[in-house]
Amino acid sequence: MFLRMAETKSPKRKPVFTKVDNLRPGTSGHNLLVKVVSSKLVLQKGRPDDRQMRIAECLVGDETGTILFTARNSQVDLMKADGTVILRNAKIDMFKGSMRLAVDKWGRVEVTEPASFIVKEYNNLSLVEYELVNVVEE
Repeated sequence: MFLRMAETKSPKRKPVFTKVDNLRPGTSGHNLLVKVVSSKLVLQKGRPDDRQMRIAECLVGDETGTILFTARNSQVDLMKADGTVILRNAKIDMFKGSMRLAVDKWGRVEVTEPASFIVKEYNNLSLVEYELVNVVEE
């Protein structure tokens, strides 16, 4: 049975890349090619198993805008200023009413060749404040 399932496996789909200005609150599964504008370590503390927990806020963007990316642990090392990264299966988290981009254990952060675009820094989506409103359907 197992061999039969492996034979009928469909080919991998090509990833569909989106732009920063298309990101919306509460969405996930985004693939983005972004440049790292800045990276700042905001939390570093030891854990009982002698490993460090690190969190960095990184401003990333493309030619359509920028957004804050929350890098965790090993992702912090990859997010160097002026570097270019591919974020695979990224999600939008809400923090104090604003959007933050994150990649959890189901996604990947990959350093890639420098991109040729110029980041549109004045369109920062993390500066837009959202308010969750419940709509009651009658």
